[in-house]
This record gives sequence, C-alpha cells and structure tokens, in this order.
Amino acid sequence: MTTHVLNDTSVMLGRSMRHITRSLDTIVTVTITPIALFLLFRYVLGGAIQTGGGNYTNYLMPGILLIAIASGISYTAFRLFNDLQGGIFERFHSMPIARSSVLWGHVLTSLVSNAISVVVIILVGLVMGFRSSAGVLAWLAVAGILGLFTLALTWLAVIPGLTASTPDGASAFAYPLIFLPFVSSAFVPTESMPGPVRAFAENQPVTAIVNTIRALLDQQPVGNEIWAALGWCVGILVVAYVCAMAVYRRKIA
Repeated sequence: MTTHVLNDTSVMLGRSMRHITRSLDTIVTVTITPIALFLLFRYVLGGAIQTGGGNYTNYLMPGILLIAIASGISYTAFRLFNDLQGGIFERFHSMPIARSSVLWGHVLTSLVSNAISVVVIILVGLVMGFRSSAGVLAWLAVAGILGLFTLALTWLAVIPGLTASTPDGASAFAYPLIFLPFVSSAFVPTESMPGPVRAFAENQPVTAIVNTIRALLDQQPVGNEIWAALGWCVGILVVAYVCAMAVYRRKIA
C-alpha cells in the first residue's frame, strides 16, 4: 500500500514539475519581487536603518527568503484551482490511484520550486555581499527550517486552492503572508518599533524563524528562538494539513 502511494505521488510530482519546467516564468516571477526588495533595502534604505552594526545584507537575507517562499506558494493554490476547475481531479479519481497523491504532487512541487527560488536569491545575495561563516550542520538546519516553513504554507495554500471561486481568490491569500515579514525583525530590530507593533512583531511566527535562521548563518547561539520557530512551523503545518484534507474529502465525496 505504501509503495503504491509513493509511486502514485512520484507520478503526480513529475506531472506538476513538467508544468513548472514548461513555464519557468513562474519561478522568475516569484524571485523578482524578493530580489527587488533586497536591492531596495540594501542600497536605498539600508543606510538609514540601524541594526546594531554588522553586514546589513546578512541581516536581510532570512526575511527575503521567507518573502520568496510566501510568494511562491500562491502558485500552488493557483495550480490546484486550475486542476479542480478543469476536471483533472475527476479524471484522476476515476483511475486506480491513491487519492492523496494528487495533493502531494502539488505540495512536493512547491517544495522543489521554492527551493530553486531560495538558491537563486542566495546566489544574488552573494553578489550583493552576503557572507556566512556557518558550517554544514548549520546550513542543513537552515534548509530544514525553510523546508518546514514551505510545507506549512503550502498546505495552507491548498485550502484556498480547493475552495476559491476565482483564480485571483485562490492566490490572493498569500498577500497577508508576504506582508508579515515587514512587521517582524526581518528588516529592522523590533526594539525600534512602537509598543503595540513591537508586541505583535515579537509574538508572530516570522520573527522567531528569521531570528533563528540569522543566528544559524552567523554562527550565533539560537537560544529558545529555534523552539519557537519549530513550534510555529509544526503547529501551522498540522492545522493546515488537517483542514486541507477535510476540504479535499468534501470536494471528492
């Protein structure tokens, strides 16, 4: 049974990845906005922002990566919506395949495409002066956190992908997620913010994730931030997965 599910999922992954490779403009579009923000904050606003010293490009990198992922998962919702409206789901469900494999194909495609975007942005960051003294284990930890964050947001994206009534509605849910890093420690220290804004910034998931990645890349102690980051990612992932599967079962019932 497990082998059957894995085989079906690999087929669905291959199908979704072919769509990505045939329209590479999707990945280009996803990376343009984060790179533009990278350039804006580094070369236009960076001189006026005080972060306590250090390389501001290094300071920016974690937040830019999260914005790229938040932008990328909107395409998962869009692709799901198109498949649902085009009757592809009904065709697949008429075949002897594991029904969950259809969703997992889209989810794993999101992981791969967002990983490509992350690599592109890191390469651009290196040109802009990004440097890290992190070792292999620290980089693996960063990759793990980013992967978990991508999984959590992707399963969140599945819900509007299955329930939206228009393509714009399917992808628009990502806008608040893209905005969250701006009210966090991604671009400026939270200490510089007014009281209520600071309280929100310090108690939302992006700040814990950004601080953890930044500490790992700078080879600094992560403290309790890593547990907060993992807690947010796992919590969002579990809730989103349960809700998405419930919606999916209602759709295919």
